Amino acid sequence: MTEAEMARRAPRQLAEMRDVYDLLEEVRQRPGMWVRGRSLQHLDSMLFGYRVALAVHGAEESFDFWTPGDQSPFDAWLTKRMDEHTSLGWSTVIEREAEAAGRSAMELFFELLDEFRAGRDQPR
Repeated sequence: MTEAEMARRAPRQLAEMRDVYDLLEEVRQRPGMWVRGRSLQHLDSMLFGYRVALAVHGAEESFDFWTPGDQSPFDAWLTKRMDEHTSLGWSTVIEREAEAAGRSAMELFFELLDEFRAGRDQPR
């Protein structure tokens, strides 16, 4: 979705969202509304809660950001992409990278998320 398309699109109601990626598109469009201080640590906590709610309600959904007892698909991909081996999690890795580059951590997260998703859509 281009920036112009995002700017024109009205916000969706929660009931209109199909999965975590729909929610993340709403966050991308209005990060200050969804995430306190635009902090990736807070986004990570929000996604953790999302994953817990899936489990509590027995909802089946592919979830790339937290896998209990194992490295999440996004963490594994980011470890390879950034060549950074850490147990601190994706939010800390991206925030550190963004700070070192003088960039917005939220913007960097969404750039990396787009790259991650594009790679998953490629035939293997």
